Amino acid sequence: MPDAAAVLDARDYATFRERLAGSDCRQCALARERTRIVVDRGNPEAPVIAVGEAPGAAEDASGRAFCGRSGRLLDGLCEAAGIRSDRDLLIVNVVKCRPPANRTPRGPEVAACRPFLERQLALAPARIIALLGATALRRFAPERAKGPLGAQVGRFFRLAPWPAYRFIALYHPAAILYNRSLEPRARRHFEVLARAVRAGR
Repeated sequence: MPDAAAVLDARDYATFRERLAGSDCRQCALARERTRIVVDRGNPEAPVIAVGEAPGAAEDASGRAFCGRSGRLLDGLCEAAGIRSDRDLLIVNVVKCRPPANRTPRGPEVAACRPFLERQLALAPARIIALLGATALRRFAPERAKGPLGAQVGRFFRLAPWPAYRFIALYHPAAILYNRSLEPRARRHFEVLARAVRAGR
């Protein structure tokens, strides 16, 4: 069974995915209650990496990221904008194991998973990172996350520590399910993302 060092030593994305999924990682307390390590969903060669918060119940059961109600909404938002989540996105999470009762991941849990997320980014060719929700925004741009998320969503920006990437913050699909009034804005934001994807093809 691969240990963390072997996972991080992977030289291609397929090997990384296989090793992490089969690693039985115990780097943080989330390992105690999870069913599966959830590595990703989508295309490792996609132009966009979409980063969410954490797996939910459906993801924990299946081992696939964003496969529940939030994932179906994400797929629909992509399709409406003219892109495909299975082709144009590699969908990952800040942490790879489900927090109890779907709570927000805690600092030590995020820190424990950080090397895995950063290795995902390093092994994938995408140069656009879509940050789905406040937790993902806080992980990459804590200063931007101090204000309301609504002030950040839908616009591209750069971050000095990550010069190779263009970032865009988007509403998390779970937030849209909770507050459907966000959906019209979210659709416009996904159109901004889709235009960037098409421009890069």
